Amino acid sequence: MATIKQIAEKAGVSSAAVSRVLNYDESISVNEETRQAIFAAAEELGYKKKIIKPKIENVALVYWVYQEEELEDIYFKTIYDTILEKAEERNVKLNIYTKKNGIEAVGGEVTAFIAIGWFSRRELDYLASVSANGIFIDTSPDEKRFDAVRPNLDSMVTQMVDYFVEKGHRTLGFIGGYDRNVDTQIQSMDVREWSFRESARYHQCLKEEHIHIVEKFSVKEGYRIGKEIVQQGHLPTAFCIASDTLAIGVLQAFNEAGVQIPEQTAVFSINDVNIAQYVSPPLTTFRIDVPLLCESALDLLQERVLRGRVTTKTVFVNGIPVFRKSC
Repeated sequence: MATIKQIAEKAGVSSAAVSRVLNYDESISVNEETRQAIFAAAEELGYKKKIIKPKIENVALVYWVYQEEELEDIYFKTIYDTILEKAEERNVKLNIYTKKNGIEAVGGEVTAFIAIGWFSRRELDYLASVSANGIFIDTSPDEKRFDAVRPNLDSMVTQMVDYFVEKGHRTLGFIGGYDRNVDTQIQSMDVREWSFRESARYHQCLKEEHIHIVEKFSVKEGYRIGKEIVQQGHLPTAFCIASDTLAIGVLQAFNEAGVQIPEQTAVFSINDVNIAQYVSPPLTTFRIDVPLLCESALDLLQERVLRGRVTTKTVFVNGIPVFRKSC
């Protein structure tokens, strides 16, 4: 790699001038011709400025995911593995805590925490008492106190509905699950169902009989509701499904019943888990950019710890539609 001295010799200036120009020191007085000569020499010699990443220590990674559904676990395990990788690249030192440890295990001199999973109000209050620098990935349970980075599920479902309407579909179905109120633990409407209802209502194709909400985002529940839908008869011509786990179960039920996809009914879902490309037919779905979720979470962490930001921030990351044979 080129050195400051080599660049100085090539540009015909001092090493001090090269160093100050390449570091964008506005106090240095050099003419534009000299400045451009320095940049040209640096480019020609392949100079790369060394980036020093400040260390952030004592960051708790709080992984609070229920180990119940294998395919759903794959998504969260991918987030977990990716945040570990990206944190190491950023010189962020993580201490890992899981649900089996109990929330009180998170303590000591915690600089900040990154949280993945679902938490009760008591657990959220405890985390807030440990550190004000909290970042949640995939959820935003308390936007007044914590930062969050989330997939933009609202936009993804809206895009699904718009796509189907543009393709001429007038009877649309939705299959999803419940959200849960963090204070009462009572089931509430998930953002994906809300978005579907609003978009379908806008296009004047909302029909209650085609909305199906299940207890869990699982293949088993998708299969069960798929069989019920077939037994009811009168399929809508397209389904928006809240997750690949549900969609894979629905496809199994439809295939067993001889439902032709996409000829009789098209299917569009969210997540793009690995197996989505191998089911029959291959699943059209929104890919969630997990590395970008994790990079954004670490950006928020650095803003909090290194720059002292106190105002909370929520970042939404859009998905990328991956079109396969189910549409």
